[in-house]
Amino acid sequence: MRDILPDLRARCADGVPLALATVVAVHGSAPRDPGAVMAVDAAGTVVGSVSGGCVEGDLYEVAREVLAGAGPRVVAYGISDDEAFGVGLACGGTIEVLVRRYASAAELADLGALLDLIADDRPVAEATVLSGAAEAGARLVVRPSDAGPTTGTLGSEGLDAAVTDDARGLLAQGHTTIQWYGVHGQRRMQEVAVFIRTYAPPPRMLVFGAIDHAAATARIGSFLGYRVTVCDARPAFATRERFPTADEVVRAWPHTYLESTEVDARTVICVLTHDPKFDVPLLLAALRTPAAYIGVMGSRRTHHDRLARLREAGADETALARLASPVGLDLGARTPEETAVSIAAEVIQHRWGGTGRPLGELTGAIHHPGGPAGVR
Repeated sequence: MRDILPDLRARCADGVPLALATVVAVHGSAPRDPGAVMAVDAAGTVVGSVSGGCVEGDLYEVAREVLAGAGPRVVAYGISDDEAFGVGLACGGTIEVLVRRYASAAELADLGALLDLIADDRPVAEATVLSGAAEAGARLVVRPSDAGPTTGTLGSEGLDAAVTDDARGLLAQGHTTIQWYGVHGQRRMQEVAVFIRTYAPPPRMLVFGAIDHAAATARIGSFLGYRVTVCDARPAFATRERFPTADEVVRAWPHTYLESTEVDARTVICVLTHDPKFDVPLLLAALRTPAAYIGVMGSRRTHHDRLARLREAGADETALARLASPVGLDLGARTPEETAVSIAAEVIQHRWGGTGRPLGELTGAIHHPGGPAGVR
């Protein structure tokens, strides 16, 4: 959704009717995850993608039918020998796609309000009825309990209450999924299928050390969808001019800044200073956080010396095992840009549980279904 936010917001602001096609379920290998969106407007213009091109042609026709008043639909695309390069998925998986129309001024205003929250990086969840004993396409927009009321309804007070509770839990974890309920929100019943799509703020990447490698890492971090902060205690190096793609550049002692900023289970920390007076207090602070990844630059000798210093400072072996050092995968990188690709590759590998080996040497599914909470 985020990749086409400007296009969608412009259409909502201009009152242009559109159909949104949203991936709601993936079975097996598929190019895009649940939540991927393609939009078709009243002029027939397409933005976004749900499969990287495999099924968009057929889905375009479905979206046009929905725009013409056919009503919300859930369509499935899989693979067969004669469909693989027609309207099926060549990768072998199956996706289910909800196609829903936004045409009236009220519908476009509601969608626009949701898009504004997403654009402002405010946590929000959208629940949509897919099938069962409730109106297909009914929507409920849920925000954290301290951030405002819900808007919309799924058809009953009990169902709204149950979905609101679950949506807030999923939002805190960063999960998107389909949940089943009774028509009045009863648990452990299979009467109503509800797709709950969460929009959490982008995960953070904290890059410490204002060196050339940090500039390249900041660029690739932004490209991967992280909110990037570069921190260094040296004013001459920590400048906006040197890090134009970073979301923020902080001049502070690294450990002091880390102890004062928000770090959650999706945060990536890249320590590129390789200077003991910075590294040791910074890493001690990093190991006290729930960060998803802590990568540390330096040679093997530097790493062994660093580990000894950290042990002397009280770090135990379980904590030290969290450090990815020397940072990055073995790609033979030489330049700062190549090193940044190596670091990004290790972050992705850690994120999804990949092997880091060439795909041509492996068998089985290419896309890993797992991954930590909050990964999207």
